[in-house]
Amino acid sequence: MPAARKITRDDIMDMGAYAKVRAERRRAMAAAKRNRRVSVGPHVTFYFESHATMLHQIHEMLFIEKGGEEQVADELAAYNPLIPQGRELVATMMIEYEDPAVRDRELRRLTFIETTVTLSIGGEDIKAEAEVDVERTKADGKTSAIHFLRFPLTDTQAAAFKTAGTRIVLGIGHENYGHMAVVNEATRAALAEDLA
Repeated sequence: MPAARKITRDDIMDMGAYAKVRAERRRAMAAAKRNRRVSVGPHVTFYFESHATMLHQIHEMLFIEKGGEEQVADELAAYNPLIPQGRELVATMMIEYEDPAVRDRELRRLTFIETTVTLSIGGEDIKAEAEVDVERTKADGKTSAIHFLRFPLTDTQAAAFKTAGTRIVLGIGHENYGHMAVVNEATRAALAEDLA
């Protein structure tokens, strides 16, 4: 079994050095993320994570929050679990409503939406696995606007995903939000790089 893909303290730049390359890195990451984003319906976007996106996120958190060395361990602990480990895709699912009152109402209508997400690879459905450490739907029925999801793939599914032209569909089957999106070829190719 290959070693786990993770970010270590040795991967973290000094913040003074990071400040000098930050603008360039942010431009490069914005370009890379374009092919890692999939909108499903009008109000949900999936941002597929990678080692590179998490390394960038850690640097940004350290730069913005200025927590110093004490903050590094917390950021590593928070973001390392979102790095795909070779036979899975990992996504942050964002439920996006601009108006706060509408957002509050809709999040109450979307209870357990995270349990209704599937990824179809060439017609074979993979059910998303929600992060288990954090309860994303509260006791009052209101779901979170942010969910962390994993799509574990078999070797056969991973091989199909890596094959150009394979039809990939990301879907949500919630009774109050039923939408699906075909993943374009550029996104399929970008995400295929996460699979060992």
